[in-house]
Amino acid sequence: PCAWFARSLDEAKELSRKVTEVTHNHPEGIKGAEAVTVAIYMALHGKDKTEIRNEMQKYYDLNFTIDEIRPTYRFNETCQRTVPQAIMAFLESYDFEDAIRTAISVGGDSDTLAAITGRIAEAYYTIPEKIKETAKTFLDERLKRILEKTPE
Repeated sequence: PCAWFARSLDEAKELSRKVTEVTHNHPEGIKGAEAVTVAIYMALHGKDKTEIRNEMQKYYDLNFTIDEIRPTYRFNETCQRTVPQAIMAFLESYDFEDAIRTAISVGGDSDTLAAITGRIAEAYYTIPEKIKETAKTFLDERLKRILEKTPE
C-alpha cells in the first residue's frame, strides 16, 4: 500500500522502510520491501517493464529466467531468494493472470511469490473484473461487507 499512498518515489521508499521495520527489521527484509514498493510505484506511474527491470537490477541480479530456475527452485523464505523471483515472474508476464500463474509455477513458497508478483501486476495491468468477481464468491458475508465498506 505504500506505493499507492505515496506522492513521490522517495516517500514510497520511506513509507516502505517504516512499515517493514515493524515485522522484518533486517537489512534484506527492508531491501526486499523497498524493491517491491519501487516496482509498484513505477508501474502505477506508467513506467514500462524495461524501466522497471533496470531499476530492480539496482536491488537484485535478475540475470535468470523463470524457466531456468523452475526445475531447481525450492522453498526459501528469505527476501533474496523470493523477491527477485517474484519480480521476474511479473517481468515475464503478459497480463495479470499470467503473472500469477507464472509465480505459482515456480514452486517453493508459491503463495508468497504470487502475492508479491500480484501486487506489482495489479499496479501494471489492473485486476480483470472477472477475476475480482470470482474471488468475491469465496468471501463470507462479513468479509464482503468489509470489502464493499457497507455497515453491518
